[in-house]
Amino acid sequence: MRVLLALIYNGLLAVKGLLALPLRLIRLRRRPQFVRYSLQGDPPYLYQRRRRQLFRRKGSPSDVRSLEELRAQFKQLISDPDVRGVVVVIERLRASAAKREAVADLFRQMRSAGKLVVGYAVHLTNGEYELLCSADRIVLFSSGRLELTGFMAEATALGLALQRAGIAAHFVRRGQYKTAPELFTLPAVSEVQRETLERVLDDRFAVLVSAIAQGRQLTEAQVRAKVDRGPYTAKRALSEGPDYLRSLRSTPNGSSPREPAVAPFTTYVRSKPFGGLSWKPIKRQPRVAWVPLHGLMVAGEMSGSPVGLGVAGSKTIGKALKAAAEDQRCQAIVLDVASPGGSALASELILDQVRRAAQKKAVVVYTDQVAASGGYLAALGAKEIWAAPHAIVGSIGVFAGKFDFSELLERLGIHRAILTRGQNAGIFSSSRPFTGPEREVLEAEVEETYQDFLEKVAKARGKTIEEAHQRGEGRIFSGAEAMQLGLVDRTGGFEGACRRALELAGAPTPTYQVVSYAPAARRLSLLAALREISSSQLFALWDWWLEIGGESGLGKMLLFLLLACLGGLGACATAERAQTRSTEIGAIQPETSDQVLGQFLDAAEKGDFDSAYQLLAGSWRARYTPARLKQDFELEPRAKELVGRARSALKRGGREAGGVAEYSIGDGKAVRLVRENGVFKIASLE
Repeated sequence: MRVLLALIYNGLLAVKGLLALPLRLIRLRRRPQFVRYSLQGDPPYLYQRRRRQLFRRKGSPSDVRSLEELRAQFKQLISDPDVRGVVVVIERLRASAAKREAVADLFRQMRSAGKLVVGYAVHLTNGEYELLCSADRIVLFSSGRLELTGFMAEATALGLALQRAGIAAHFVRRGQYKTAPELFTLPAVSEVQRETLERVLDDRFAVLVSAIAQGRQLTEAQVRAKVDRGPYTAKRALSEGPDYLRSLRSTPNGSSPREPAVAPFTTYVRSKPFGGLSWKPIKRQPRVAWVPLHGLMVAGEMSGSPVGLGVAGSKTIGKALKAAAEDQRCQAIVLDVASPGGSALASELILDQVRRAAQKKAVVVYTDQVAASGGYLAALGAKEIWAAPHAIVGSIGVFAGKFDFSELLERLGIHRAILTRGQNAGIFSSSRPFTGPEREVLEAEVEETYQDFLEKVAKARGKTIEEAHQRGEGRIFSGAEAMQLGLVDRTGGFEGACRRALELAGAPTPTYQVVSYAPAARRLSLLAALREISSSQLFALWDWWLEIGGESGLGKMLLFLLLACLGGLGACATAERAQTRSTEIGAIQPETSDQVLGQFLDAAEKGDFDSAYQLLAGSWRARYTPARLKQDFELEPRAKELVGRARSALKRGGREAGGVAEYSIGDGKAVRLVRENGVFKIASLE
């Protein structure tokens, strides 16, 4: 039946083509030699047809609607000897590094076929220029700019601001590198977060330098020197010399009659005798189902972007996966993950749906941006995980906590009385800090969640619990690093992931059809997002609001702060630090550095390591437990000596500056205390 229908359909198309042939032959004389494309925004891998709207703005004929469509069109142009090349206009491109590399690969294919690739822009950023280095020529508007300056990262700490506002952040984290809670708890950016950002910047900068060096035929040292001299006006960029931007040209003042004809692809197709006719194949092509998992993961049925915050509901993604798994025309599924995580419950629910789909179809997870924390957890149910070389993967860990508004309410003259039945009924009350029993329960839950996360990673990736832990504690990796560590199976592009999914399904083929199972986007209010997020107290979330490479994260950061404050933020797949202002150690919290150090030394000498633990800085509490602290003191032969020297230093007095207090104990060593949320904590003992 399919063969008959295909023959009838193709026959009707042939008749249509014959009727339009005279007009097409006339247009053949004005056939364009160059095809123009407009590459802007974040083009998807697949084109999503939208519902017709009366006032929806129509795109330009030159707009690139999807990378899949661009690839098919380039294939046609390569096979046409009359086409000399393409002109690609770049404007405000926000595509990921993996998508830019996919487009650059198409440029290289076009050039290897003897075609000319010309890039044009009014303004070029680092990423845009990196892409155009794969072209033959780069043309910049005469008054344009080349913002070739390298990358910058900005991390923010709101601890002091919240303290001044009367808001105390109480968090418990299980993982030194799970830095998301530090946004609220620390007065300054921690060294751990600096280390993480330095690694990300090194990776991205190395890619930029390598791409420019290869495209412009320069050494990496020359590229670094030119980056350090940026940004450039068009005139300065042109004056850099023939070895650098020799093909960078300003826009000509007027058009010459001899200039080659340039037109959109639609015009090119209409100029071909039988162009633009979509012949129906006689044999059905294998299908790959594409399911996107983009944004913050929440429980429930949600999809959309409330004020820029992408949200993916567990029920919504589950329905899409189920539909793809039950579609008999689809041989495999590619789950496209671009999520920093979110609700731990939502992550578990999506993981369960991925596992169910993998029992029926070959499921491959692909990420070209970020699959971190809960996003990575959900990916563990697939048969294979693919990542772009420079995607962010990992962040295996958990944090939990809440915000205490009691001081702010007191300033405003608002009194709230807490009446409970049950010892821990008020554990997530925003009107007081955690009590001792509440904190113990929260720490136990965070530890249990983290160990469960490690078990899932170990089982899915063929590792031991210890090996999973070595890759955990909130550490993030590039896709290439994650493959070396066994967290992902392969690095590559979206096409490679689709072909691999078909191979796993037993249907390997060079040609296939990708069908979208993206949930229908619907309007999503901020209040709806708040309601869903506040329903969970446990999260698996990476701090995706960091500003890296000029991508502003201020809006995400402020929005997350709003969600966290109003929703009573819970825990993420990596525990965080809790800053409790209650009397957890059985006495009023000391205020001066002398008092803190004195209480710590008293507790250590008495063997009261529960109290000593509460006086440690957050970074040390994330690594220790009271039992481990006791063990280290008992096994350390110099422990008594250090305590004695610290006691003598306390009598002599210390120096305090900028929220840091130091007490010299000789030999160039010192006891150091840092102020966290207005309270001094022990940061080092030598």
